[in-house]
This record gives sequence, structure tokens and C-alpha cells, in this order.
Amino acid sequence: MALPQPTLILNAEQIRQKIRRIAFQIYETNFEESALLLAGIAGEGYVLAEALARDLQEIAPFTVELIEIALDKTHPAQPPVQLDRPATDFADKVVVVIDDVLYTGRTLAFSLQPFLSVPVRKLQVAVLIDRNYPRYPIAADYKGYELSTTLTDHVKVVLSDPDEVGVYLR
Repeated sequence: MALPQPTLILNAEQIRQKIRRIAFQIYETNFEESALLLAGIAGEGYVLAEALARDLQEIAPFTVELIEIALDKTHPAQPPVQLDRPATDFADKVVVVIDDVLYTGRTLAFSLQPFLSVPVRKLQVAVLIDRNYPRYPIAADYKGYELSTTLTDHVKVVLSDPDEVGVYLR
């Protein structure tokens, strides 16, 4: 039996609008800051962070830095998260950790770990899709879209392929 075709939830234009709105919300919350660090989780989370950085550089007067968080989402006992620079570089900075989908909160919980070891000014979370199934005490400060799904549903965010940009539900 063939798998059902995925249902398009958000198209490229709708995603663009959500990203722009999140950028304005981040700016409004942090307008008094001189710099902001966007930490995108490898994959579509990092692509989302890049898009947010572009929008923030257009609308906000503060400096926007971008880093990538590398981790193995499939590993049951998560090995240490890898950053592309030392954690001490983030001291006294506003950090926004960014991922495409917030499902159980596990990925974001592990991703926040390196930033808890240094005294950051603020630590915030932004996601494009919030699925509302928290198993870890993680909530997003900035959400593009809240989507109620069943536990068996799969949400796929495509940002890195220009021909398939969208949010799909299967």
C-alpha cells in the first residue's frame, strides 16, 4: 500500500510571512540590545536562522551573528552538542536558539545545554512550527505556526530546496 501524499500546510509565501513576523517579534523583544546571536540547529533549523538573520539585518539596528548547532537527533543518549565556536564567545549576549519544528522539546533541550554553561544575557527559542507535544519543559518564545497533530503524524519542513519550499503533513 502506497503512503498517502503529504498535505501542504504552508507554502513558500506563507513561510516567508511567518519568518518576517518572527523577525519583527525578535526585534520588538530585543530592541534595546546592541547584538543578537542566532543559533540554528543543523539542517532546516539553520536555514531558518539564516532567513531570520537576513530579515533582522534589514529591520534592526543591532548586529546579528549566526552560528550552527550540530547534534545527532537520532542518538538516544545525546553526545555533546557541537558549536562552531567556543561557548565563552556567547557570554553576556542575547542568544536565540532556532529550529524548524518543536515536537517533544528533546532536540531543543539538548541544544540549549552549551548556552547554560555561560552567563548569557537572554536565552530565547524560535521555531517555525510548534506541534504542542511537550515531553521536555521547553516552550518557544517565537512561533510561526501552531499545528495540532496526532502522535503518528509527521511534519516535514523544507526550506533548503527552492523547488519544494513548504511545510508538509503526512
